[in-house]
Amino acid sequence: MTETAVVADALWRATVYASVCQLHLRDNVLLTEPLIAEHVKERPTGHWGTVPGTAWALSHVVLAAGHLDRRVELVPLLGAGHAGVVQLAAAWVAGELGKVRSQFAPDADGLRRLAQAFPDVDGLGSEVSPALPAGGFLGGRLGGCLPFAQGAALDTPDRVVVPIIGDGECETPTTAASWLAHRALPDASVLPIVHVNGFRMGQQSLLGAMNDDELCAYFGGLGWAAEVVHVGTGTPQEHRAFQTALWEALEYTLVGRRTVLILRCVKGWGGPATLGDRALLGTPDLHKTPLVSPRTDPDQLTRLAHWLASYRPADLFGPDGRPRGALAEAVATVRWCSFTPAEPLGEEERASAYRRASTFTEAVTAVVKQHATRGDFRVLSPDELSSNRLPDLVGERWTHELLAEEVLLEWLAGWTASGRRGVMVSYEAFAPLLTSGLVSHIKQRRMAGARGLPSLNLLLTSYGWHNVHSHGDPSLATTLLGLGVPAVRVLTPADPARTAAVLDEAFDSVDRVNLVVAGKHTRTAHYADTIKEECERGLAIWPHLSDDAEPDLTIVTAGDIPAAVAADAVGYLRERHGYRIRVVNLLDLTVLGSAQLWPRGLSAQEVDHYFGAHAAVLVLTLGHPAAVWSLLAGRLDRPVDVIGWQEPPGPMPQRLLAHTLGMDRAGVERSAGLLLATREVVR
Repeated sequence: MTETAVVADALWRATVYASVCQLHLRDNVLLTEPLIAEHVKERPTGHWGTVPGTAWALSHVVLAAGHLDRRVELVPLLGAGHAGVVQLAAAWVAGELGKVRSQFAPDADGLRRLAQAFPDVDGLGSEVSPALPAGGFLGGRLGGCLPFAQGAALDTPDRVVVPIIGDGECETPTTAASWLAHRALPDASVLPIVHVNGFRMGQQSLLGAMNDDELCAYFGGLGWAAEVVHVGTGTPQEHRAFQTALWEALEYTLVGRRTVLILRCVKGWGGPATLGDRALLGTPDLHKTPLVSPRTDPDQLTRLAHWLASYRPADLFGPDGRPRGALAEAVATVRWCSFTPAEPLGEEERASAYRRASTFTEAVTAVVKQHATRGDFRVLSPDELSSNRLPDLVGERWTHELLAEEVLLEWLAGWTASGRRGVMVSYEAFAPLLTSGLVSHIKQRRMAGARGLPSLNLLLTSYGWHNVHSHGDPSLATTLLGLGVPAVRVLTPADPARTAAVLDEAFDSVDRVNLVVAGKHTRTAHYADTIKEECERGLAIWPHLSDDAEPDLTIVTAGDIPAAVAADAVGYLRERHGYRIRVVNLLDLTVLGSAQLWPRGLSAQEVDHYFGAHAAVLVLTLGHPAAVWSLLAGRLDRPVDVIGWQEPPGPMPQRLLAHTLGMDRAGVERSAGLLLATREVVR
């Protein structure tokens, strides 16, 4: 058997070689003839700087997984989206890419096709993809990989998750907070590899400016034992040193000792050290490929030929491009571990007892505890469960509180990516902090390889209508609706029974992002016989508040405060103005959207059924009116108005705030009068 260091070197060289091919070549990918201009892309593009170090770490991890006891899975994750070129290269070398895209088979023609396709690889793109090994991190943004790994590793004693993250990534607040936050997850086996190549995109990184002692002291202060390994020439001695350090770190991790492995190298090492009279090595100029004109510049073409030849492709690949020698042994040895989704649990009968809950506290506590008994459920909250009137959830084994919203989102994303279910409970005011990460997760959850996962569930309380001036911001719901992604649901239950029902369904759903906005103060109970229709269709007519005849005005309510305001106003409007009124309660805002985009969108026939054939429509919403207008998009051929959240000029009492924004009886009366006057003019 070939020495492991030699096998690791072959796998590393093959991965880097295939990466350089993707960046630059369109033909002659095995250098079977002298490189000429016609073999090179007109516009080479892509990120080179992270390639050699990322390929090094990844090669050693998958080889170690192949030598591990099969009862332990070693799951690598790539934190930098720009490392997609490495992921594609490694997947091509190992034959994994050909399994999902047959045109990229592990042979010469497959590599040629891959090089020609990059960066627009069909359905995969140029960044890290969930369809390929090491792509389980469904983030797409810098900073989330470490906490995502923590969530995925939680409560899985037979799994060690290995996030490969960059030194620039460690400067992000999400990553920085995660080192400390790991103390709250003693049963999550995570072995981070920090790739310190000295630079973020344009300048020296903060970690790169530290010496080895300072790096160890930094991580030691956060509670992590650190081991630094220097790499830069690819010698067998360097492979042996890294292999030894990796195995020691793995042993420490398996016994619960927090350990981080630091791979220290020069950015883009192995590539051109200079270009003309300009130094490249050790500068940010190697972040992307420095050879942008090899097709027209003879000097760059020569440098590219030498660069490619330095990896000795003839030793790695046979004439047909298939692995040979040590590389063939490496491909046979590696094990690509990924998250095995948990077995789906049988759907239990929806508990009608939840509907008898008279308070938010009773409703949420009952549903959460029922789901938690199944063993695959987690509740995450930014230290606000008691404030959110859920004290009975505090201290449970399946509950985690941490004052870092972005970290909690990644924990939840990692937990669900490994097939488990959960919910994040927070304040609506804090939720906009999640926007970037949530949008990124939504993007990648739509890609091949990330479907069939339990939904991401968020429960938001304490919205601006019942809080202080600084705590009014429904922006997250507005952003999610603005994406126009069918998987999004924005759910606005009107009372505790509906909150319980919608959470019960959301927790067992898949492939969705469920944003539930529910008031923790709500005690009012509304008509219960329509709850089933509201859950199944997203809305229902409330007969106890509606006239039997065709309405003049239809009031659509979305949320507890709008429902209470409508209930208070309809009798007064009938008595004073003689209006025929229908009240429709909206449980899911997306039903207002186009049926061509939103799964629950109303058809034209359903619009007439629920809203009336000619009635003016007044929508009362907890969120921004702009979100409702964007959903309606002018499709209702009738007078329409929306009352919702608008940024007030300053702090004011809650009753005055509601009056100022029109969310009271007077505001409904005013809007109704204008709508019906407009309808008469139109007639």
